[in-house]
Amino acid sequence: MTLLRTYVGGALRAARLAQSRSLREVAKSARVSLGYLSEVERGQKEPSSELLNSICDALGISLSSLMSDVALSIHSAPAPTLTVARDAA
Repeated sequence: MTLLRTYVGGALRAARLAQSRSLREVAKSARVSLGYLSEVERGQKEPSSELLNSICDALGISLSSLMSDVALSIHSAPAPTLTVARDAA
């Protein structure tokens, strides 16, 4: 199962790379540490709404467009499959 923060991080990374910008440049503009932004992009950290908005501002994108991209990614992802464990009785 893919977590929401993984989709958010992927969308942020895609936006940054589409602008040919470095992590360092965006982190400085967003006023977040380079390491933190890297963790957000890799889906290891879930940013607060304030930090997410700051990162979006640094990228020149709206929070709503980011979330639209995330929604499209989630919608196009394969549906998770469930496995039912049976008792070995």
